[in-house]
Amino acid sequence: MTKLKTDLLVIGAGSGGLSVAAGAVQMGADVVLLEDHKMGGDCLNYGCVPSKALIAAGKQAHIMRNGAKFGVANVTPKIDYAAAKDHVQSVISTIEPVDSVERFEGLGVNVIQERGRFIDANTVQAGAYEITARRVVVATGSSPFVPPIAGLDTVPYLTNESLWGLREQPAHLLIIGGGPIGIEMAQAYLRLGSRVTVIEAAKAMGRDDPELAGVVLERLRDEGLVIEEDAMASEVSGSAGAITVKAKDGRVFEGSHLLMAVGRAANVNDLGLENAGITYDRGGIQVDASMRTTNKKVYAIGDVAGQMQFTHVAGYHAGVVIRSILFGLPSKARQDHLPRATYTDPELAQVGLTEAQARETHGAAMEVARFELHENDRAIAEAKTTGFIKVMVVKGRPVGASIVGASAGDLIGIWALAIANNLKMSQVAGMVAPYPTLGEVNKRAAGAYFSPRLFENPMVKRVVGLVQRYVP
Repeated sequence: MTKLKTDLLVIGAGSGGLSVAAGAVQMGADVVLLEDHKMGGDCLNYGCVPSKALIAAGKQAHIMRNGAKFGVANVTPKIDYAAAKDHVQSVISTIEPVDSVERFEGLGVNVIQERGRFIDANTVQAGAYEITARRVVVATGSSPFVPPIAGLDTVPYLTNESLWGLREQPAHLLIIGGGPIGIEMAQAYLRLGSRVTVIEAAKAMGRDDPELAGVVLERLRDEGLVIEEDAMASEVSGSAGAITVKAKDGRVFEGSHLLMAVGRAANVNDLGLENAGITYDRGGIQVDASMRTTNKKVYAIGDVAGQMQFTHVAGYHAGVVIRSILFGLPSKARQDHLPRATYTDPELAQVGLTEAQARETHGAAMEVARFELHENDRAIAEAKTTGFIKVMVVKGRPVGASIVGASAGDLIGIWALAIANNLKMSQVAGMVAPYPTLGEVNKRAAGAYFSPRLFENPMVKRVVGLVQRYVP
């Protein structure tokens, strides 16, 4: 057994772990990084990157079918599903070197491709190594959650991990789960030529503002997606190419392939967390505001910390713990400024409080500023007028923003910045956006907050009249 001592041990080479390792080693710390599977973690290999590449392929097919409104004849695209998957792999391969063992070893990180497991409060075993570190960061991410549905263990099914190995076009894809993963993949596969049925136990996109979710779901249904809500899957049967899902209420759904998309489970098993005095449950590792676990030498970040499960959140957590570990400075994570986006067409994005949450928290003190995309000149030019933005405002400061429409995931960044820095609506209104851009909708939403104060206020008109009369 080889014994190692290091300043920082990182367990898991997903986006959070890689950010910690790269940042720490470049600032002078001695770093050991453990990964027993693929560098880049879920995001690069099974999540954000491949899903957005497949969505892009589906979007291109949709554009070809819908050119007539621009004076370009509609055509029926010839879809080569295997080639679309080649595009996905090409995107992964292009990004892969940034997350590779070679790059991190080049930075000075000691990368050990073994699984790490705590054997006591101060020691982690990884293959032939016993490692002690001044601080440890657990960044093991999450995996697809597969519920205990009767018969599921006898039927071939896909998850977001195994989906990317599928080379044949599904004739009819059944998706259990109507959250972001299920809905994104449903639209992508629909546009690539598969029939798709989403089977959701409650309401599709049920965690989102229902007004915004309704815009997305209406578009999906118009494109031909079948969405079955209040359909709790109770039994699965069949074989490859002929799968049947039964719901508790008696509804029966038949398809060729089955994708399980009901959520994520934190990767806490087989880490020996109990040996290190680290408290955890099915939801993840228990952490305080500084992302520190019940073992004060150990931090947990990203999905495994049981908070918002997004790549950018893991990266944010990395910055929080680096400040504490490397500089010994107090550093706390917050969630109110962390955005999220669902990359359907139209996109849906949210930061801070939704309208319902803001009303519950702030009552009558909360106002909603709203602007419709059909009033934006760029959206009109590109025929992307479906959607709107609404900003929840308390005492002149945004506490939340919701956007549905083209590029919502990009547009939400301004409001994440505003909430993170406690900016006023007047500061957003003072921004000058280039014309014509979709980015103008943010400024116009801020303007909508001030419009009644300026144009419907008798005092303003009185002051203006006095100035025009008496000021030379």
